[in-house]
Amino acid sequence: MSVKTVNTTQRHYGLLFHAGEQELLEPGHVACQGCGATLAMRLALKALGPRTAVVVPACCWTVIDGPFPQHALRVPLFHTAFETAAIAATGIRAALSIRGEEDVTVMAWAGDGGTYDIGLQALSGAAERNEDVLYVVYDNEAYMNTGIQRSGATPVGAWTTTTPDGARRHVLKKDIVGILAAHRVPYVATVSPAFPEDFVRKFKKARDIRGFRFIQVLSPCPPGWKFPSEKTVSLARLAVETLVFPLVEMEDGRRVTVNYRPARPRPVEDYLQAQGRFRNLPEALREEIRRQILERFEDLLEAHRKTHGTDENIPTTLR
Repeated sequence: MSVKTVNTTQRHYGLLFHAGEQELLEPGHVACQGCGATLAMRLALKALGPRTAVVVPACCWTVIDGPFPQHALRVPLFHTAFETAAIAATGIRAALSIRGEEDVTVMAWAGDGGTYDIGLQALSGAAERNEDVLYVVYDNEAYMNTGIQRSGATPVGAWTTTTPDGARRHVLKKDIVGILAAHRVPYVATVSPAFPEDFVRKFKKARDIRGFRFIQVLSPCPPGWKFPSEKTVSLARLAVETLVFPLVEMEDGRRVTVNYRPARPRPVEDYLQAQGRFRNLPEALREEIRRQILERFEDLLEAHRKTHGTDENIPTTLR
């Protein structure tokens, strides 16, 4: 199949970056305005290229890609059941290997519900066997496709339809990156669509590694997080600048690299106030959230120092 080529050198905060020549996400998808998961898919496919097969379980992207028999991607797309993204990707990888198509990247693309919760068993099994697939969770921190119910990825204090005011979640969000790193897989990383060069670099790196790779993508959701749709990229950036969502890489479960430490981190309160889902939080809970965020970032800095001998090599600027 021929692939459309366009000029995709794009301007970002006054700078130019090259995001890849091929546009593999077509117009006509049915995502909500400002959908972080759709911005992420566009960047991911630019990095991976046309020799990619995508596996999508039940999640927002089951709908976003459009009604059968069409879909919005210019690469093969396989729909599968909620809990089976990792094992379906494993089967497709095995079939392609039998055909001698070792150059195809098989990418499972799942939401947090199908990753942190319903699909965790298959995900853990594929990671433990070190299957040669790339598993991506676009993390919008709730079951958004079915009505904003809380998941294992929902952060402390966030409103959802199953954790309304007066019953907000007080349990820590699962450390999915730590869980996968504990499997000693070759590569684990976090990315934000607000930092496209870092995003594309990590996807290209994952593409070229053999064995199991896992990438967590922060995917702001305007209706679920309750913010204006034009603020998606700004909020994705704010999550990183406030240390809520650190950008890291973990190799073989041991070597940890923190990719960015803001010279002047923004207050966590800026991130909370930008979203309606954190409205009316008690001050004690806000303080607990701040404490948890700083504690987690210090743990990552310590792991970085253990790997590199210093933390003075962490960049204080990134794009």
